[in-house]
Amino acid sequence: MSVRVYLRDQPRRAVALVTSSHALVFRHSPSTVDPLSHESFASSPNLQRGASNNLAAPRCMVEFSAIDSISLEEYRTLTPLGIQGTLGLITISNDVFLCCVSAAARVATVRPGETVQRISSVDFYCLNRSDYDHLLHDEINPYPTDYVSSDGHEVAHGREHREPLLEHPCLALKKLLSSGTFYYSVDHDLTKRFQDRPNETSASDVGNIDESFLWNSYMIGPLARFRSRLSDQEREALDSSRILLSSIRGFVLTITIPASISPLRRSQAGLPASLTLISRLSCRRAGTRFNARGVDDDGNVANFVETETVFWCPPGVHFSYAQVRGSIPIFWEQTAGLLPGQQRIQITRSPEATQPAFDKHFEQLELRYGMIHILNLLSESKPGELDLTNRYRYHVRHSPLNRDAEKEMSPDRQLLRETEFDFHAETKGPGGYEAASMIRGLIEPSAEGFAYSLSEDIDGDVNIVHSGEHQEVRRPVVVLQQSGVFRTNCLDCLDRTNLIQTIISKMALETFLAHRDERASTDFWVRHSSLWADNGDSLSQIYAGTGALKTSFTRHGKMSLAGAIADARKSATRMYINNFADKGRQNTIDILLGRLVGQTAVYLFDPINDYVANELVKRVSDFSSSKSIQIWVGTFNLNGKGHGVLEDLSAWLRPEASNSQRQPEMVVVGFQEIVELSPQQIMSTDPARRQTWEQAVKTNLNANAGKAGSEEYVLLRSGQLVGAALLVFVKIGILVHVKDVEGSVIKTGMSGMAGNKGAVGIRMEFANTSMCFVTAHLAAGFVNYEERNRDYRTISHGLRFQRNRSVEDHETVIWLGDFNYRIGLEDERVRKLIRMGDLDTLYQNDQLNLQMVAGLTFPFYSEARITFRPTYKYDIGTDEYDTSEKARIPAWCDRVLYKGDNLRQLSYDAAPLRFSDHRPVYAIFQCTIRMVDETMKAQISHDLYERRRLELSGPTADIHMVDTDDDEDIIGYDSIDPGLPPASSDRRKWWLDNGVSARANVKAPGENYFLNPQRPSNPFTPTTEAVWIKKPVGPLSRETFANSNDPSRSSQDMRFDASNGDAVDLHNSTHAPASIIESSHHVARQATGRRAPSIPRKPAPLAFGNGSPPTLGKASDRLLQKRGPVPAPKVSVSTTRYSTAMPGTNEVLPPMQPATHEHPGQPWSGPRPPSAMATRMKSSSKDRVSDGLAQTQERDGNYMQIKNWIDGDSDAEVRMSSWEPLRPQ
Repeated sequence: MSVRVYLRDQPRRAVALVTSSHALVFRHSPSTVDPLSHESFASSPNLQRGASNNLAAPRCMVEFSAIDSISLEEYRTLTPLGIQGTLGLITISNDVFLCCVSAAARVATVRPGETVQRISSVDFYCLNRSDYDHLLHDEINPYPTDYVSSDGHEVAHGREHREPLLEHPCLALKKLLSSGTFYYSVDHDLTKRFQDRPNETSASDVGNIDESFLWNSYMIGPLARFRSRLSDQEREALDSSRILLSSIRGFVLTITIPASISPLRRSQAGLPASLTLISRLSCRRAGTRFNARGVDDDGNVANFVETETVFWCPPGVHFSYAQVRGSIPIFWEQTAGLLPGQQRIQITRSPEATQPAFDKHFEQLELRYGMIHILNLLSESKPGELDLTNRYRYHVRHSPLNRDAEKEMSPDRQLLRETEFDFHAETKGPGGYEAASMIRGLIEPSAEGFAYSLSEDIDGDVNIVHSGEHQEVRRPVVVLQQSGVFRTNCLDCLDRTNLIQTIISKMALETFLAHRDERASTDFWVRHSSLWADNGDSLSQIYAGTGALKTSFTRHGKMSLAGAIADARKSATRMYINNFADKGRQNTIDILLGRLVGQTAVYLFDPINDYVANELVKRVSDFSSSKSIQIWVGTFNLNGKGHGVLEDLSAWLRPEASNSQRQPEMVVVGFQEIVELSPQQIMSTDPARRQTWEQAVKTNLNANAGKAGSEEYVLLRSGQLVGAALLVFVKIGILVHVKDVEGSVIKTGMSGMAGNKGAVGIRMEFANTSMCFVTAHLAAGFVNYEERNRDYRTISHGLRFQRNRSVEDHETVIWLGDFNYRIGLEDERVRKLIRMGDLDTLYQNDQLNLQMVAGLTFPFYSEARITFRPTYKYDIGTDEYDTSEKARIPAWCDRVLYKGDNLRQLSYDAAPLRFSDHRPVYAIFQCTIRMVDETMKAQISHDLYERRRLELSGPTADIHMVDTDDDEDIIGYDSIDPGLPPASSDRRKWWLDNGVSARANVKAPGENYFLNPQRPSNPFTPTTEAVWIKKPVGPLSRETFANSNDPSRSSQDMRFDASNGDAVDLHNSTHAPASIIESSHHVARQATGRRAPSIPRKPAPLAFGNGSPPTLGKASDRLLQKRGPVPAPKVSVSTTRYSTAMPGTNEVLPPMQPATHEHPGQPWSGPRPPSAMATRMKSSSKDRVSDGLAQTQERDGNYMQIKNWIDGDSDAEVRMSSWEPLRPQ
């Protein structure tokens, strides 16, 4: 079904995806937050590193409705050709883009009715800006020609390629998605293998799709949540429109098998069969070759691929066989290098710290596939691969799956088995790669036990009600299911792995055919091998940047000279791409998956969501808690002395402290000069010395833990840069709370070329708190404090972890190391002050202290008070400072600094270890950790949403009013700064919670009640006045009201309405004159024929007490002017406010509606509003008002009603609507 794209520019930009029956309309919601500047990525100048954390997420409105219920008159066609659908929404530089598939080609037909399309081109439409509209047709050509530049753009014949004036912000994403490695299906769920999906599963049912293989999960997520909130009918219509697409990455291809060579010759004659290969690459730990290795704390491994071989033969035989590949599931890394010897393998976690993640990985595999047979193809002759094999073997032996199987099952039915097959050693002989077939004998028992998936269509019948006839219908029946899986790996899981998996796939097909007494021809196996060779090339292109090696043998069954030359060329290309292009490719992948630090997802506006978010903030204690842990941090410059590992380190690692401080949950150790910094050493890193110190520290810690009866410590992670090393140990019981542990190094010596100076960083997530530890060795020299400041800035900004995290992107940061800042005093004076114990004077002249106070280094960091002597430089083995000819000035070179509101330092001291010229320093912190129960939070959020939706009696927000003026009241009022409420509007006020209407909707308690005009307008003024009063039984004369002698009825109980002579009994009133409410409105209707504005609603009546003229207030005198008869007044609205003070009281009436005048809204020209105003009175032929003095009294910010002397005409009627301000002269 083709989808058309329409654009509307005014009054508000909108993009509509329209089918023949429905339309999906996207509108951007403007924000009061200024958009981010267009800063650049390293790989693409116009891609920004994600929105800042303190900015609101870009918001959009989405509307799905039938085509006949919306008008497209204001829309124009955005592209002349239709699109296939949308992959979702994404934000770049705070702009919102809609990603649409503009071109795709069918590459596979798994079986009749199940097709697969390969994406060849995508477009990104900006929802909030028109700047990029002219770049939409700057297409990337998916078909290479002689006239295509290196970046994929068409170049006209005879013209040079010119750089565009404005590069599209999504160009890098467009190249990635148009690379020919992304696939989708509109008629079945492509993320699941045949055995795991029911026949009726819809491809658009995003809620049931396997997100581990869904590469557009980040972009389609907001639309999937929008879909889940639709009604059943709307959801079914949206799925039928096929607008929302679900994409995988990997390889999909079908090869048609002619009937003449089909293995199942007994099938229906003349109809061809099909052989399909589907490889699904996981997006859980996606990345390029040297940027994604090993496992993460959730059990996800790099380059994990599920490959399914599918054979379909008419009339309905469906064979499926799945196998997986993936990086070795331990924590290891490998650095890229231009020379093969530089690509060293480093295992970054101890066995104890690795086992939980290893177990998670295989538990997930067992749950999905059943029994697991590991095929490890690593070499036993290469040191790095041998280390991985030994560790792999250790974890398999300690796996719970393996231990349970040994007790309950026979060896052939173990849940986890391992076979080690040294591929290089086995294929080195004269047989070449053909010797790889020897693996068949090693895995044949498991292959027979795992079986395969098989279903067949059988004939059935169903009644046709309207005709009474029977129609035969074929339905699939499951015959056999696969009960286990082979997990194959080499180092990269590319070349060797693909060849072995080809053999396994062939074995499974042979077993299937043997069960049916059939055999395949040579032509069939040639097609099978070609399909697997294409699969290897595609997966290798994704992970390593080139096609797979050894494909010549995979295709033809033998290795040719041309194939060997092609492999050499691919190896050289890989080396270049891995060193110079992979960082940019990794960055683009992280953008697509929404993993960059600070990257914000598109927020679909929904008032119910806003309510839920506010409620979650209030109920944070229901799903979160805090835990206090202690962290011991120590730094030691070893001066290259290796014999220190034999020393007793307890004075440093186990200082004399209270019992609560002797068993910290986490121990962080930083070393400097772990090796001698000779010219030969500073260019490379030798891990042997670090590993020796790791064991020494661990032995000391666990010896102390054993004495205290506490849990043992395990090495969580370590890192090294030449002489600098950082070790992190944790108690084994807290491993379940630690995840996303990463390490990084940065060189600062010799302008970043040498590693004699620099830093090592390790970051992690402890529950829901991010932590980062950095050990640094900064520039030496007494006068080089500015260079040390530069080193700090280089490390702080340049030390990067995965997903572009920096040191400052963490809640808790601790720096430790030899910072080399000195004391700016002469040597003799420093030594004298040390002997005197005057550490305060020394600290006042400490370079680090002075630079921090000046804000030149370590801004916003803290350091506890120093109570120990300078730690540098001592004569080795003594407590004497340097007595050599150089006579170095003593200094506090070794320091610990920290930043984080959740940290409290408990101690800070040095230890008396004398085998180095430095003294080790340690600090103990108490750290508060946030722990959020995500399951409980999700449940509470769901319950709140459903409850609120029922209250509002609608499935989603009403966005049909987005084109009305009222839309301005619900969009564009975001908070301008964190911690501040959103801006107010006419309908929404920031001080009203949960979307309560800003306009009062108060109803009278009965028909005869109206608001008491005598109640103070200020709600905080103490009063005894009732809120509601009743109308009096009948009209009262002015005389009755004036001559009332009832002492219980004060002047406040009786009020006279000058507009019609009625009086209101506020004590026993049951009937009120309607003229009080309608007086000003009556005049307005006479003049204009329409009702006057309703705010202010009630004019205040002029009141008299005891028949006497009103008493004067304390305001200064003003003249009144008497005018003759005037025509009907001109009606206009003025914003002037009045209040009336009653004679003999301090009560203030509510504001009244001012009279109209010839110049409405005339501003006062004075420096400030006057406290008294002169007024004019209009008079009629019946009413005479003499000149008099007018006075007002100002109170509570409101102007008091003017009091006037009136002449002795007792029948005068004074209408309050005839009052108007005197225009300034």
